[in-house]
Amino acid sequence: MRLTLTSNTSRITAVAAVTLFLSGCSAISDKQPSTPTDTAPITSALTVEAIYDSSTYQAESVAPTRWLADGSGYTTLEDSSSGGQNLVKYHPQTQERTVVASAAELTPANASAPLKVADYEWSADGSKLLIFTNTKRSWRTHTLGDYWVLDLTSKRLQQLGGNATPSTLQFAKFDPQGNRVAYVRENNIYVEQLSSGNITALTSSGNDTIVNGTFDWVNEEEFSLRDGFRWSPNGRSIAYWQLDTEGTPLFTMINNTDELYPTLKQFPYPKVGETNASMRIGVISAQGGNTRWMTIPGDARQHYLVRMDWAGNNDQLLIQQLTRRQHINRVFLANTNSGEAREILRETTESWAEYVDDVKFLDHGKSFTWLSERSGWRHLYRVERDSGRMSAITRGNWDVIEVLNINQDSGWVYFIASPDSPLQRYLFRASLDGSGKLERLTPDQPGTHSYSLSADAKFAVHTYSALETLPVTTMITLPNHDPVRTILAHEKQQEALDDLPRGEVSFFQVEARDGLKLDGLLMKPVDFDPNKSYPILFYVYGEPWGQTVADAWRGNPFLWHTMLTQRGYIVASIDNRGTKTPRGFEWRRSIYKQLGVVTVRDQYDALQEILNRWDFIDENRVGIWGHSGGGSQTLNAMFRYPQAYSMGMALAPVPDLTLYDTIYQERYSGLLPDAAASYEETSAITHAENLQGDLLLVHGTGDDNVHFQGSERLVNELIKHGKQFDFFAYPNRTHGISEGEGTPVHLRQMMTDFVHEHLPVNQN
Repeated sequence: MRLTLTSNTSRITAVAAVTLFLSGCSAISDKQPSTPTDTAPITSALTVEAIYDSSTYQAESVAPTRWLADGSGYTTLEDSSSGGQNLVKYHPQTQERTVVASAAELTPANASAPLKVADYEWSADGSKLLIFTNTKRSWRTHTLGDYWVLDLTSKRLQQLGGNATPSTLQFAKFDPQGNRVAYVRENNIYVEQLSSGNITALTSSGNDTIVNGTFDWVNEEEFSLRDGFRWSPNGRSIAYWQLDTEGTPLFTMINNTDELYPTLKQFPYPKVGETNASMRIGVISAQGGNTRWMTIPGDARQHYLVRMDWAGNNDQLLIQQLTRRQHINRVFLANTNSGEAREILRETTESWAEYVDDVKFLDHGKSFTWLSERSGWRHLYRVERDSGRMSAITRGNWDVIEVLNINQDSGWVYFIASPDSPLQRYLFRASLDGSGKLERLTPDQPGTHSYSLSADAKFAVHTYSALETLPVTTMITLPNHDPVRTILAHEKQQEALDDLPRGEVSFFQVEARDGLKLDGLLMKPVDFDPNKSYPILFYVYGEPWGQTVADAWRGNPFLWHTMLTQRGYIVASIDNRGTKTPRGFEWRRSIYKQLGVVTVRDQYDALQEILNRWDFIDENRVGIWGHSGGGSQTLNAMFRYPQAYSMGMALAPVPDLTLYDTIYQERYSGLLPDAAASYEETSAITHAENLQGDLLLVHGTGDDNVHFQGSERLVNELIKHGKQFDFFAYPNRTHGISEGEGTPVHLRQMMTDFVHEHLPVNQN
């Protein structure tokens, strides 16, 4: 998940965790990675401990940073010499530093230590600070916690929630005037007056099945829906989602280790074909009263209300609704006084339609921006709100990857794109008038560039990385891209990396059987000899939520693969069609109802091309591994092409696609019962009897995302067919398989040993 630097109107949400395509069928991590505390001695060869249990090569996170709306600078957290953290402000041009809130001022009365700030938000006038702390996991992300408000004028520090149980508040945010804070507690929405501490319950229906202002597991995971309410621009009303999960089957997880007797955890989890929660959107006065529900057409359990916000005024909402099959996205303007909704835009496909984040209203609400793939490429459009007429702002045979800033005053939209190569990311700007004027602002520095722009787009926090370059974060000016200050450079970690013996690392392309070009990455052994024969290990993800072949720093996976090259292995990765790369609509949709079939066919075709191209690769020593969706692809590769892969490691896979959730799997595989035959054919478990190579299957029993149940079913199927394999279950570990002291080192050492045993090096 990308760390985004936002304005003072940003909402405080989950504590973000960086995931490197090890996060499952979705991109959202279930746990923040553990932070190594020791520095390993630098040696000529990497070890599992040096990678996973030290900080020697680890990239640090930039502290939560916020641009101030008035353009006077940005704020960030810095360690205090007396303990805790200071909140400091930097002028963007001069970099003059001012302590805005000291660690002492962030220490509650009678407390022994300052608040540990997980995230923070400014009030609109910059006079108050909202602090998120003491966080804990709700579903897969840390959205539960405590909230405090610091008044910078009076220096008063007050906790919100009255006598609420610790770590039970969610999504607190100031009203536009900065006098009140709204938040969710135990599935109900509350508004607290800061001056008096009076708390008003806006909803009271929240319980185990009625959810107000937040979401159930599946909507959080697959639509990134967490914060479920919005203040109106004038602060008089709040619009919110309400879910009813009654009828959604409960999934039960068992914990055998933490208590004397096993304990159970249950939560609503709709698997493919099962009953979804119903969704509706309403508006209520911030003073309390009755809710006016919006009358969006369609069965509430057969549609998803995927996005909602105020439509540039105080009287209308812009609501996006997907069909359950997700092939149609209908956009409605809903009148908050009558509840009447009018469709103004529709995106229709034969596969799945995309919803749009961060719609921005222009011209005092007369039009809004919209991302669409209707041209065959993802581009930005302007939509007239009354007629729905669309006009293109960007155009060409390339994708807009991410919109960063839309500045109507200057007439520019700033966005990330990479027209020439899907491996890189650069900053562009285009004229909002649709004239087609386009400028690349990133200098000629191949790699991956990310930005957080100030509101006026005159400054940005810029982070650059490349395949063998750790992230470097700087303050820059725009549009000239001149450096102002280095914020975080990772000099020691980069020096340690550069001191390691490493073989050649290169990008390449191969063709699939239909002529489609696929991007690949090849890492050669340190003492490479083209006259020798080497084993090769492929790293695969292969599903629509990840890209493995990119000119960007990949952290631990890259280091582990580097360690293998030091031990005589070739490591490769291929992005098959359908992966999350900016290669257009047809590339992304080509895997509809074909996950596990065309995806691994591309992987197999790439292997054949590689074997034909390079004589130094031993076709009898080919391995493959992946996590989550990559684990599923690993199984499919080994079962569908058993003579091609001599070994594989599948971590937290989905062997039977019908066991995964409705939103993700039905989006890519269709609805039951119509697609029943397709589900059977594309599920790896159907072909388990074909296993020939050596398989390591690993899963956490506490995985609430990709359930342990799937691996258990696969175990039974393999046993039925007399197939021998290695299987390891990590008790109570979730999808990332990272919790518990020693777990990352144990897992990677087990994988390393399995590679050494079943993909031996010394056979020349």
